[in-house]
Amino acid sequence: MSGPSSYQPQNPVMQWVERRLPIGGLIHSSFVAYPTPRNLNYWWTFGAILSMMLALQIVTGVILAMHYTPHVDLAFRSIEGIMRDVNYGWLLRYAHANGASMFFIAVYIHMFRGLYYGSYKAPREVLWILGVIIYLLMMATGFMGYVLPWGQMSFWGATVITNLFSAIPWVGDSIVTLLWGGYSVGNPTLNRFFSLHYLLPFVIAGVVVLHVWALHVVGQNNPAGVEPKTEKDTVPFTPYATLKDAFGMMCFLLFFSWFIFYIPNYLGDPDNYIPANPAVTPAHIVPEWYYLPFYAILRSIPNKLAGVVAMFGAIVVLAFLPWLDSAKTRSSKYRPLAKQFFWIFVAVCLGLGYLGAQPPEGIYVIAGRILTVCYFAYFLIVLPLLSRIERARPLPNSIAEDVLGKSGKAMASVMVAVVAGGALLFGGASNARAADGHGSTPPSLSWSFAGPFGTFDRGQLQRGLKIYKEVCSSCHGLSMVAFRNLGDPGGPGYSPAQVAAFAAEYKIQDGPNDAGDMFERPGRPADHFPSPFPNEQAARAANGGAYPPDLSLIAKARGYGRGFPQFIFDAFIQFQEKGPNYLHALLVGYEENAPAGFALPEGSFFNHYFPGNAIKMPKPLSDGQVTFDDGSPATVDQYSKDVAAFLMWTAEPKLEERKRLGFQVMIFLVIFSGLLYFTKKKVWSDAH
Repeated sequence: MSGPSSYQPQNPVMQWVERRLPIGGLIHSSFVAYPTPRNLNYWWTFGAILSMMLALQIVTGVILAMHYTPHVDLAFRSIEGIMRDVNYGWLLRYAHANGASMFFIAVYIHMFRGLYYGSYKAPREVLWILGVIIYLLMMATGFMGYVLPWGQMSFWGATVITNLFSAIPWVGDSIVTLLWGGYSVGNPTLNRFFSLHYLLPFVIAGVVVLHVWALHVVGQNNPAGVEPKTEKDTVPFTPYATLKDAFGMMCFLLFFSWFIFYIPNYLGDPDNYIPANPAVTPAHIVPEWYYLPFYAILRSIPNKLAGVVAMFGAIVVLAFLPWLDSAKTRSSKYRPLAKQFFWIFVAVCLGLGYLGAQPPEGIYVIAGRILTVCYFAYFLIVLPLLSRIERARPLPNSIAEDVLGKSGKAMASVMVAVVAGGALLFGGASNARAADGHGSTPPSLSWSFAGPFGTFDRGQLQRGLKIYKEVCSSCHGLSMVAFRNLGDPGGPGYSPAQVAAFAAEYKIQDGPNDAGDMFERPGRPADHFPSPFPNEQAARAANGGAYPPDLSLIAKARGYGRGFPQFIFDAFIQFQEKGPNYLHALLVGYEENAPAGFALPEGSFFNHYFPGNAIKMPKPLSDGQVTFDDGSPATVDQYSKDVAAFLMWTAEPKLEERKRLGFQVMIFLVIFSGLLYFTKKKVWSDAH
């Protein structure tokens, strides 16, 4: 249903090309003269937003792949190398990681819009089925991408999800072995997932082309659910829909940029900043938030095979919607009962998402089973029944008669409901991902690096470095940090000469020399902080069996639950200080004696804030242990604040650059969005 093309190139070269390959006419008829229903609202903008997000994910993914190493021993470190050493690597990584969540937010809104307005009904069945295929490909691509950082949650998520295929009778174990490339998740698995994660976005792009092609054949649906009858019912795609979509995309980019520049780890899992360890299982394995409703369906059924079938069936059933709902009226806007059941279904999906983030026990299991039944009942019972018994309200005679202004307040209230529901889902996921077993919630401190304009206190970073060197470095490494980083902008602020002198104080093992022997030499600025132990076994032997973790990323690898609704407020106030708060609380949370009734294991120490309250590490700090040249108090509280701030810098060395660039991007997007809005308003004033 592309519009008639009046494209006539004036350039002789373009005329020659057009006669042989009329691509200009195709573009003109599909994206310029294409007739667009006059009454489309902003829910239709998410189609353009999804195209933008797909392009962004492909571009950032291709560049990241140039620096990524798909090997179990190198993958985690290569990701951190991108973040620290590649020019704007942090921006590429955060845009790609958060882009996955933004992609799914947009696709869920796009799908619910299609459900509400009946965009799956004839003659758009193929269009809808292609959309379901895109969604399945997105889920597979997102899962494989989540595995690539090779952190704790990546590894165990891959182990749990791939193990589901073992439930398939007769061939299940063979499928799992094929996916793994062996008898456990390992290097072949990572290579397979990396190859497929790189390939599938291009497959998605191909199916998107078919999706758009099908759209142009049958035409767009609209809020009224009636087909265009005259030219008064439509407007040309350009400039009307183009400007409207551009404004919507800029608003979405504002939302997206908030996450990239100010809360980049808000939707992530702290455990994924811990290198994968097959010997240590996380207390609570949780997938990314966009899989949670289906994860809840899987866990609600006690039989493994039945759970897997139900989980995949919950997605596949969408493809049969055109035949399950045979009502003649498309839009729920004119179907009172269908509208009510639609919002109940949205609540069911959000409830399943919340339950998917909770432990599979007690009331959560019962509630999951109830909502699973409700989910399938909507498609298999409610929609077919409503098709037979519901009496729809009269439809407008044409799109031109459809009054859009009446739906404005309703749309605003709908958006508030969606945001509140999403907040519940994200809040539940946040609780599940927090460190389990804390005796007390760490108090929130005031940090200089907090907020949109926060910066590191140079003096505090230098004091924290001194504490690390004199106290922490005897057990804990800092392997991701190079000595030269101490002189980088946004860091402790040392001069090149000071960095060289500091590095020379360390002995670095090098070699082999001409005689084939290893030797020690003074450190250089390009060297990384050396580990205090040659290997993990030596570290455990020196620490009573406990392994002192590397501290490079500890501030992002530790957290605690904030709960709902505080979790949502954190997004607006840009709260990202859970790690430093926890580290400070841990260092000051030691008690000489365990409380009465607490069974403290031998060789452990009681700590209010450590998971389980029993920690192997002795109290590392005491008053007067380190002397500061600037006269700061030599107290445990001061030491704890300083070293926590320093470790926040080691985990986020580009924090100041990120916030500075974020401010510039946000200002640009606000101004550009405003210009687009007033331009759109002027153009559309002629259409209404």
